[in-house]
Amino acid sequence: MFSALKTLRNPLRLALAAILTLVLAGCQMAGPRLATGPRVSGETVEIAMLLPLSSAQGGDAIIARSLENAARLAATEQTGVTIDIRVYNTDGNPATAATVARQAVQEGADVILGPLRSESAAAVGVAVANSGVSVLSFSNNAEVAGGNVFVLGNTFANTANRLVSYAARQGAGNIVVVHASNLAGEVARDAVRGAAARSGATVAATVPYEFSQTGVINAVPQVVEAVRETGANGVLLTSDSAGALPFFAQLLPENGLDLETVRVMGLTRWDTPPQTLEFAGLQGGWFTLPDQGALAGFEGRYAATYGSAPHTLAALAYDGVRAIAETVATTGRAGGVDLTASPGFQGAGGVFRLLSDGTNQRALAIAQVTENQVAIIDPAPRRLGGPGL
Repeated sequence: MFSALKTLRNPLRLALAAILTLVLAGCQMAGPRLATGPRVSGETVEIAMLLPLSSAQGGDAIIARSLENAARLAATEQTGVTIDIRVYNTDGNPATAATVARQAVQEGADVILGPLRSESAAAVGVAVANSGVSVLSFSNNAEVAGGNVFVLGNTFANTANRLVSYAARQGAGNIVVVHASNLAGEVARDAVRGAAARSGATVAATVPYEFSQTGVINAVPQVVEAVRETGANGVLLTSDSAGALPFFAQLLPENGLDLETVRVMGLTRWDTPPQTLEFAGLQGGWFTLPDQGALAGFEGRYAATYGSAPHTLAALAYDGVRAIAETVATTGRAGGVDLTASPGFQGAGGVFRLLSDGTNQRALAIAQVTENQVAIIDPAPRRLGGPGL
């Protein structure tokens, strides 16, 4: 089980820096962080979709096809604007992604949708920085967001804001945060700290652990002791089902964590795979989900069109096209200022908006594990107040 432990699917800061250095050899950085994009010429929005169609990484081709299908589905559902999607193959390689991005701009792309991973998104953002063309990547790594690059993936900060604020309102806002001693864990920890500061919750303690099976086992008694010493009434686990989550879910109650007085919460999805919901340590626990009604509608339309279920990431491509189409229909442009002006787009998993720092805000529901099943205890809001500033 623990062999599946992994960091964020995005790279470390050093890797990003190396990629940016290579790309910068051939171009210059842009000036303003956000700009009004060039007016879309003609009546058709030209979207360049950058996908790893021939990537050597297992599963990328399947993800790429599902992303393309979802984007084309969104295009058929739009009114008031015509959308032309042209696909470019990145090979799953940052340098190739930068090259085809420049080619796409030269061929008249109004906006870039993709690429899949953050190292390629960083390279593409720099490659087209002086063009005024926005890049809506499928990454969830806020490290590469900003300037002309947006990340469509749900971020730790977005989940933490929703979950921690809810916990504070419910009287479970005195929290012990448990995180891996790596970049992903530190980003998650900082997201919870920021959410606590904004919501009035308290981070009673943080318990880091070595990113290994032994590290988790050694951390369990530290978590229980931190709860006892601080009087915390919440434990927030930042790991996922493919990593440390099952170990904590099993070992924490076995080592004396009182689930009657302490609420366990998670910064990741606990319902994939469904067997995760059977762990004793997650019973009564809270995590977040997209708007299930909206998501079911998207998945149904996708299946009816393509004859199979979409990949879990496909919704991001659908959302990207929705954001682009609605923005162009309203403003005639798809620059950063234009994309962040909307109070919210109706996406595959509910309402969302793009923020001026290149990240996003997504409406999420609060789910509780009850008798090994998921119960929505606080539905996803149907609107987000104010513009994405």
